[in-house]
Amino acid sequence: MYYNMTWKFWKFKLEKESMRTQITQQQFDEERALYALRQANVVGCTFAGPQDGESALKESRDVTVHNCKFSLRYPFWHAKDFLVSDSCLDSACRAPIWYAEAGTLRRCRIEGVKAIRECKDMLIEQSSILSSEFGWKCRGITVRNCHIESEYLFLECKEMEIDGLDMKGKYSFQYTENGRIDHSELDTKDAFWHSKNLTVTNSTLKGEYLGWFSEGLTLIDCHISGTQPLCYCKDLRLIRCTMENTDLAFEYSDVNAEINGHILSVKNPRSGHITADSIGEIIQEGSILPTDCIIEIKK
Repeated sequence: MYYNMTWKFWKFKLEKESMRTQITQQQFDEERALYALRQANVVGCTFAGPQDGESALKESRDVTVHNCKFSLRYPFWHAKDFLVSDSCLDSACRAPIWYAEAGTLRRCRIEGVKAIRECKDMLIEQSSILSSEFGWKCRGITVRNCHIESEYLFLECKEMEIDGLDMKGKYSFQYTENGRIDHSELDTKDAFWHSKNLTVTNSTLKGEYLGWFSEGLTLIDCHISGTQPLCYCKDLRLIRCTMENTDLAFEYSDVNAEINGHILSVKNPRSGHITADSIGEIIQEGSILPTDCIIEIKK
């Protein structure tokens, strides 16, 4: 019985695959070269040339793209149910994926600016990305084991799941909502401004002015470095975190923080409870707001 079921499964899979359009080892440069392509495999193709056409795979559905190179603009706008693997979207491939849904990028190199915007349910894994303004206004975005260099990374994204991100850039995760970041290295500036309901675990956060104006930001087992972190926050929590070169921390924040190690200085936290092994300076003067946070040195 098991043998018959397995044979029927693979027979169905092979028959379904044989029904798909196969496009291999071709070059396309005309406008909308494969517009509205359905149930197809595109393998070893190049999208470049003198016609400089845009929107090669716009409005495609159920398309698999493997080992291809894209040097033309806007190839995957409004695409749905697609997989792009082992492919390169170079610096000439501007704004390649907008308004798309249910897409996967796997082992890709992406260099075009504004690479993903206003997309839904996207998975990006094992990819290298150099793209300013990457990932804006998406909902349901998952990132696994990627390197990203970008400014304003993931602006206004919602429902994010990130694991194993190595990130360099500025102004990341602004206005993001409802997400989780694990096992990541973020070398950034002004990260998490105005974010809501984010949890970051087992990660390194390096940069100036981290987390200002955030709401519901939770940091667990994280290492935080840089000047003036975590000010003007609401419902801020730090659990078993460490801090390095963090002066003037927590100004006007509602915070509950358990810090292992030293804090350079804490300035006028608004409310809550802060504990640390040592604090270089506790500044409780010059505040324009009422402040009643409890600050304790561990014994």
